[in-house]
Amino acid sequence: MPGIDPKVLRDLAEGRTDDPFAVLGPHDGRIVAFVPDAARLWARGAQEVALTPLAEGVFAGDWPGGPYRLRAEGAAGQWEFDDPYRFGPVLGEIDEYLIGEGAHHRLWQALGAHPIRHEGVAGVHFAVWAPNARRVSVVGGFNNWDGRRHPMRRRGATGVWEIFLPGLGPTEAYKYEILGPDGRPLPLKADPVGFGAEHPPATASVVRQLGLHDWRDAEWMQSRATAQDSTAPVSIYEVHLGSWRRVEAEGGRPLSYFELSSQLIDYVYDLGFTHIEILPISEHPFDGSWGYQPVGLFAPTIRHGRPEEFAALVDAAHARGIGVILDWVPGHFPTDPHGLARFDGTALYEHADPKEGFHRDWNTLIYNYGRREVANFLLANALFWLEEYHLDGLRVDAVASMLYRDYSRPRGEWVPNIHGGRENLEAIEFLRNVNRVAYGAHPGIMTVAEESTAFPGVSHPVHAGGLGFGYKWNMGWMNDWLGYFARDSVHRRHHHNDITFASSYAYTENFILPVSHDEVVHGKGSMLGKMPGAGGAKFANLRAFYALMWAHPGKKLLFMGQEFAQGGEWAQAGALDWGQADLPDHAGMRRLIGDLNRLYCGNPALHWGDCRPEGFAWIEADDAARSIYVFERRAPGVPPVVVAANLTPVERRMRIGLPETGDWHEVLNTDSAHYAGQNRGNMGAIRAEAQPWMGRAQSAELYLPPLSVVMFVPGYGTGNGGTT
Repeated sequence: MPGIDPKVLRDLAEGRTDDPFAVLGPHDGRIVAFVPDAARLWARGAQEVALTPLAEGVFAGDWPGGPYRLRAEGAAGQWEFDDPYRFGPVLGEIDEYLIGEGAHHRLWQALGAHPIRHEGVAGVHFAVWAPNARRVSVVGGFNNWDGRRHPMRRRGATGVWEIFLPGLGPTEAYKYEILGPDGRPLPLKADPVGFGAEHPPATASVVRQLGLHDWRDAEWMQSRATAQDSTAPVSIYEVHLGSWRRVEAEGGRPLSYFELSSQLIDYVYDLGFTHIEILPISEHPFDGSWGYQPVGLFAPTIRHGRPEEFAALVDAAHARGIGVILDWVPGHFPTDPHGLARFDGTALYEHADPKEGFHRDWNTLIYNYGRREVANFLLANALFWLEEYHLDGLRVDAVASMLYRDYSRPRGEWVPNIHGGRENLEAIEFLRNVNRVAYGAHPGIMTVAEESTAFPGVSHPVHAGGLGFGYKWNMGWMNDWLGYFARDSVHRRHHHNDITFASSYAYTENFILPVSHDEVVHGKGSMLGKMPGAGGAKFANLRAFYALMWAHPGKKLLFMGQEFAQGGEWAQAGALDWGQADLPDHAGMRRLIGDLNRLYCGNPALHWGDCRPEGFAWIEADDAARSIYVFERRAPGVPPVVVAANLTPVERRMRIGLPETGDWHEVLNTDSAHYAGQNRGNMGAIRAEAQPWMGRAQSAELYLPPLSVVMFVPGYGTGNGGTT
């Protein structure tokens, strides 16, 4: 047929065309179609027209206009389908403008694979950003993974490619076939904004319909701002979904999201935790990364079920008044060939210079935060989880690696910023913008920084010069306290300040006290294994550690398994050692954690001042010789709590100063038989006398059991951990 350049025909047949919509589909009274497995082809509408073969798989013929379908005949028989190239664009000018500006906060609504009806026909709209590609095609089983079949439409200067494929729907596996700037094909790529993925080790994206879950958490969503305020009790159970519990009768498979919705949420509720924090569940190829090397940032991992089933897990938590925090990883991404690495044949998401774009510690790539489209991609991902899955917070992993250009790099192997300094100015602005936009769009959420340096103002507002996070992990506290408790008690007198130092900076940030997964892997042993001594001494030390942790200013975080003092360190390939959980010493530890949570949540004196100095005062901070610590927690309008710790294996009878006269009831004693201790204490109460002591106008004699912490409240009945 005249009018078609032979080179264009060859490009179509060989999959080299970069503007397929300029040739294929209806044009000027003619239809051109490319169906490589057809021997004969017809266009069917108000009439049927036989199309003429022009080259291998290329057919053309006159067409009077109007909608049509194609009917093909070949070795596979006959089949009929809608021609993707007769449909107009789906993305509008606003989408194009916002994407180009790096300001599309709901990027996932424009990019990715969306089941829709377009021009009256059901199908899937695909859109992907690949500005330097020569050609982008959607491939899958629906087109025999043949990139010649469905090349996409380039959307101008934005670098976005799109196509509507009629007849497709959810559960379809797909990838993108991309020709790089040099015209050579890249490894097939998963969708950066894909909402689902195949089961690993398969790596294709899967079309998923968003919004299928019927949310019933309106009451929680309206109240969570109060529940997550810095004056509220926040006690977090950190969990790796794949290894919390497994179904041994079925080959040791991990629990599904639905199973977790009951088993995990009931367990956390019974223990009194206010939140769960889930290690990253964005789709990731390697189990051993624990999710910290994600490829599909917009896809909840299929390992536990479909996206709507993950939504049901979040909803189930909210129904029990439990918030859900997700570990989020904008700091780096893996080099897997199907992922973001050199996505369109260039360093698109990452820096081209490995001095800026490669983490040697993790063998991963670093996002180019200074590129507006990349920063927008990550910002939109944060908003995606908060909006589509009603998450209550994001804990941002490895923030220190983002803040500093010389992070874990020797001299000469990092690139200074424009001022010659080591700060990553682009990453700093990115984090500020994420926090500013996230809190503005979803009031009541929390963002948490895992930040291990002394970078100033991590949890200070952006308008005050801070990074804008709600909370920061207190890594200094964790290192000091774990170092102290690992020492034999005879040496603790020489390291007394390891415990007291944290109170000197406790209010410089809104801190969370983390005993996280990082402390119980890679040869570090379990929390129980870190404690000195043998047998009962190990458990006594650990009970004292937890009680002091819950009493100290700062929100709380404990990694799964440590609540019952699992003996071995965590291994993601298995499950927690639930066989230990009901042994007497381990069961006692679990009861202690439950009681600590209930005491912490039920008594404002223990949580109101977690992030403000008015809520804490030392009564005795200097008794290094006996390793004794005594302090007071307080809040406006409620009775204070006095906490006394004896961190040696020697019992102590002593006098302590108290802020009020009268009876003080022992509301918790870690030596209680209830926790598998030896039940030594104060018969449930002590009485304050008008005798000045330790800077207080009144005082009382008390007994401090060895390696124990006791807590007292005036005027209350005995608590669960009292002794008689």
